[in-house]
Amino acid sequence: MSTSKHVPERTCIACRRVAPKRDLIRIVASPEGVMVDEAGRKKGRGAYICPSIECWEEAARKDRLAHALRTRLAQVEKENICQYIDKLKGSV
Repeated sequence: MSTSKHVPERTCIACRRVAPKRDLIRIVASPEGVMVDEAGRKKGRGAYICPSIECWEEAARKDRLAHALRTRLAQVEKENICQYIDKLKGSV
């Protein structure tokens, strides 16, 4: 019998790489709107993106985020995502 613990995996919506859930950043579409869910605990439909700038820009440019969340992103939500991308750029 195996003693290793199951590690949940998710797929990045930009590069399609499969990785452990904790290594990706979750975006959630909830009644409050579309937002970054760094804790991964908010209720709503989620999508996962690698923490790389390239994946975030790819997801934003090709509108993959809206498709994965099955919603339209309001301008303010797009701006919030862009601010998060800028924050990632600053931490690199």
